[in-house]
Amino acid sequence: MTLLYPLQSLAAHPPRLSPAYRSTVKRAPQKPLIPIRQTLSELTGPVYGHETVRQNDNDLTIQHKGEPLGERIIVHGHVLDEDGRGVPNTLVELWQANACGRYIHVVDQHPAPLDPNFTGAGRAQTDASGYYRFVTIKPGAYPWGNHHNAWRPAHIHFSVFGHSFISRLVTQMYFPGDPLFPFDPIFNSVTDEKARARMISSFDLENTQPEWALCYRFNIVLRGRNATPMENKS
Repeated sequence: MTLLYPLQSLAAHPPRLSPAYRSTVKRAPQKPLIPIRQTLSELTGPVYGHETVRQNDNDLTIQHKGEPLGERIIVHGHVLDEDGRGVPNTLVELWQANACGRYIHVVDQHPAPLDPNFTGAGRAQTDASGYYRFVTIKPGAYPWGNHHNAWRPAHIHFSVFGHSFISRLVTQMYFPGDPLFPFDPIFNSVTDEKARARMISSFDLENTQPEWALCYRFNIVLRGRNATPMENKS
């Protein structure tokens, strides 16, 4: 395992300054970043949050008394390293808007209904092969005020934690064929077309459950030339 993050991985991630994504203008660093050599303590520990994953935390449709409204879906895949090997015991968290495109958050004032049976957050831990699985509701698009008539494509936020506190990576998963892709500055802040495609899940008919839920596959590659673009790497 290398002690320095491979710089070739950085090409997949969006630049910290993407002028069309207006909030990056205020928060982007004004000076070049300085790569810091990682030590064994940073690469190996401490493990964060893995021990608190409970049974059924990965099913967002059974967290309340009733069933949430919307299209039930399965989202699954593998967390992989740069050589395509599964990464076991990775903490995977997700959060998302509900079927109407609204988050349970005081800042979200989008005039769409909240769902009392949907919180929009879940967690899972990858198995020995790096596999994870969630059951949830397909999120809706929502307006976000970045520019005139700005709408976010339907998406799910993913966070992955490795075996150290500093190893958190954050990305977004999109759904195939979304008509909002060409108009979304966040999606298009990833300038490489092939890298953008790695943020789009694939429809998985083989694992779709008849008369119950459609399935989407989303593999997360942590680094290397085929890395999944991450919001907190550049």
